[in-house]
Amino acid sequence: MLLKTVYNILMKGVAALLPLAGRLGGKVRLLAEGQKSLPETVQALAGWRSAQKKVIWFHCASLGEFEQGRPVLEAFREKNPDFGILLTFFSPSGYEVRKNYSLADFICYLPLDTPQGARSFVQAARPDIAVWVKYEFWPNMIREIKQSGARLIGISIIFRQNQAFFRPWGGFFRKILHRFDFLFVQNEASARLLEGIGYKKWEVAGDTRFDRVLATANDAAEVPGIQDFLGQDKPRVLVAGSVWPEDMDVLRPFIAAHPEMKFIVAPHDIKPEQIEGWLGETGGWRYSEIADFPGGNVLYIDSIGLLSRLYRYATYALVGGGYRTGLHNILEPAVFGVPIFFGPRKYQKFQEAVDLLELGVAHSVEADLEPVLSDLDLDAVREKAKAYVARNTGATVKILRYLAGE
Repeated sequence: MLLKTVYNILMKGVAALLPLAGRLGGKVRLLAEGQKSLPETVQALAGWRSAQKKVIWFHCASLGEFEQGRPVLEAFREKNPDFGILLTFFSPSGYEVRKNYSLADFICYLPLDTPQGARSFVQAARPDIAVWVKYEFWPNMIREIKQSGARLIGISIIFRQNQAFFRPWGGFFRKILHRFDFLFVQNEASARLLEGIGYKKWEVAGDTRFDRVLATANDAAEVPGIQDFLGQDKPRVLVAGSVWPEDMDVLRPFIAAHPEMKFIVAPHDIKPEQIEGWLGETGGWRYSEIADFPGGNVLYIDSIGLLSRLYRYATYALVGGGYRTGLHNILEPAVFGVPIFFGPRKYQKFQEAVDLLELGVAHSVEADLEPVLSDLDLDAVREKAKAYVARNTGATVKILRYLAGE
């Protein structure tokens, strides 16, 4: 009870302070604006819901979780056209990119998890099924969903021993998990943790991202202008995806040492001033100006939505975040069978990073790419990577069977 009281006080405090924090700009401003508009959003949601026979609600914290939930959402839509689909995000990184996603019917921010905010939202949405993707176990929201009578499931869930659910003092948080009708977890370690707290309604289904990246690879169309940039000589190509300045600190000297290679660099944040600074350091060209490309070996991607298809051109992939906040998606290059490099920070919480390191497909690099790249068997890497992805597909089918009551 004490933890519940403290939690609700903290959430109300966040709600009160968020408008002030929004003055800082950037993603905080977008979050504050999204939360400020939620009363009108909830009213519109209630109107939309009244016209639907049945509703399934997918919640994704951000863009990465959306990509995990997307295979299930799209397959469910195809099999159940009578359902309206509600899609929510907490982070602007997800909402701003996918707010016009055509296969969901109503897309909005999730409100802050105050008791009143959660109650109003669930009463407006009245879901028949709620699907929570990987993270964000908001106590008030989950309680309201369960009390509404909706079926509540979690997909692509992964747990770690140090999470509050599994601590001696974590009874308040364990109650959240026990409200779920079913949890599809990514690995056996997560299942064992659930067993340890007496939760029995689980299945090890794997990560739905494998289904997503495989579908993307199979359908990957040419990215306009890239073949012209690469030319006819079939150079080695390094695609650097979702990179931060810290990743560029490692990549920059490698670019300077390899004028014979081609480099495609996709920043995590497409800031014109940041790309301008990198262009001054490495030379190169912006993708938005590819039609006027005069030649060179570095191309900076200043458009969103291209990265997953760009890896098809890679000989090597550097995936960003591992020198900063945490690793970005390494399955997108893995599905194309290329060696993957990333920094040493916080990759251990990603099962695929650990697995691909053990297979020799991925490499954690402290500061110098040269020693690792010079001793690679590209054919062996390709076979191991593609076999790994193939072994781990199929989570979407398992989840759909459950939703269908099979």
